[in-house]
Amino acid sequence: MVESGDRRPDVIVVGAGGSGAVLASRLSEDPAREVLLLEAGPAPASLAAFPPELLDALAVPGARPGRAAVRMYAARLRPDMPYEAARGRYLGGSTTVNGGYFIRARREDFDRWSAAAGDPLWSYDRVLPYLRALETDLDHGPAADQEIAASPHGGRGPMPVRRTGLLHPAAAAFRTAASELGYPDEPDKNDQRPPGFGPVPTNTVDGRRINTGIAYLLGAAAARPNLTVMGDRAVRSVTVRRGRATGVVIGRAGRPAVLEAPEIVLCAGALASPHLLHLSGIGPADDLARAGIAAVHDLPAVGAALSDHPQVVVEWAPRRPMAAPSGSWLGGALHLRSSDGNAAGDLEVLQSLVPMAGLVTGAASVPGAPLAFFASVQTPRTTGGLRTVSDDPDVPPLVDYGYLGTGDDRRRMREAVRATAEIVASKAFGAVSEGLAGFDADTLADDRTLDAWIRERLGTAQHTCGTVPMGPAGAGSAVDAQGRVHGLTGLRVADTSILPTAPLRGPAATAVLIGEVIAGAMRREDG
Repeated sequence: MVESGDRRPDVIVVGAGGSGAVLASRLSEDPAREVLLLEAGPAPASLAAFPPELLDALAVPGARPGRAAVRMYAARLRPDMPYEAARGRYLGGSTTVNGGYFIRARREDFDRWSAAAGDPLWSYDRVLPYLRALETDLDHGPAADQEIAASPHGGRGPMPVRRTGLLHPAAAAFRTAASELGYPDEPDKNDQRPPGFGPVPTNTVDGRRINTGIAYLLGAAAARPNLTVMGDRAVRSVTVRRGRATGVVIGRAGRPAVLEAPEIVLCAGALASPHLLHLSGIGPADDLARAGIAAVHDLPAVGAALSDHPQVVVEWAPRRPMAAPSGSWLGGALHLRSSDGNAAGDLEVLQSLVPMAGLVTGAASVPGAPLAFFASVQTPRTTGGLRTVSDDPDVPPLVDYGYLGTGDDRRRMREAVRATAEIVASKAFGAVSEGLAGFDADTLADDRTLDAWIRERLGTAQHTCGTVPMGPAGAGSAVDAQGRVHGLTGLRVADTSILPTAPLRGPAATAVLIGEVIAGAMRREDG
């Protein structure tokens, strides 16, 4: 059946997450454009309707098993290591369930993406106005009498940015330890200065997480008659007729319904968007046939690779009981260069002021539990891929991260762990720490032993990109720089799946940027 309302939409946006909420809001600023935004999970119409735990900046809802706001994807970190990857399924998408980390990509990332896309649209100088427009930087934003163009930051955008305070004893000790070890101070990680230690920019204010749904949809956009937001509308596939996308299929009351529009934009995320393309018959034809899906458009790059950041938790034992943090679960962050890495810093040591036992239970304080650092390798590279295994939309795809597959991968991970251990072993950090928990100097000293320790504890930073990469047609890509799917009309992808490689920092802020950039491109085309 074809489902119709009072007004036929001009564009259907699939997914109200980090990019989709942004794109739908910006497109609806044109009163002549009817925008329909579909979210698979709940889409509250007011802040008061959000469960408190989804607003709590001391919690990471995606780390808690069984959360209703999360969809889990079957994955393998390595061929012998099964895993479940969490993604947000709620208004705001993964910005509702992640840690609130909101660090911009580096200039080097934009240079790399622009080159891969064959389009200057993604150069740093071209995206900087969008980076300003999307934020209100509460720490470094322009003064009221200062021109925004004179600052790298914005002061009037939807997303608030506040850096973590470093007053907690563990955060203060981290800062002093980094200085003791000779790392430079980096007070503003959203400016393009040399990497080092600094507070973490977050989209949290006064202990509350401000996700993209709240920031972009529950303000002025909520009153726009040309913007319709529908929650609990899981899209099953895109309909394609004679080379043009014509609508989407949703499941409703046990029966499929078709919603039609001349333009469809997939913003479902780097796992769900390629899966939707596959379910629609768009992807590698032979692989789709094995899953029982008839190919509509053979596009081998969809799901062929992915880019993400391997991560290991390094725990340490506090010397004395510590109070729960205030404002955010995050402390400081150290970015440094691996032995062959990018000068912008491809290793990250991120501090948690809440024990791991608290992150998985929702408790800000767990007496006697160790505290943690997250050691990540953020070197831009592609590994693994995403494969659809069934034509049933309720069967998730299989995600292969392909971590630690080369000697260089393993070396960089060792370097990240050893850099973290060096922080814990410093004189300054010894003021709050009794030392590492879970491994010793012998493990650290021997490469093979440390590799085994890492394999047993390997995780992911949940920074997936590259599953629907942008680039020129015929060059191993799936979309162009404006997100348009190669070889089809009326279909775009606008989320982190289009980034050929993950950025040198976590991609939450870049997901918002993607929504801004693609919305800008669409509005220029119509203008």
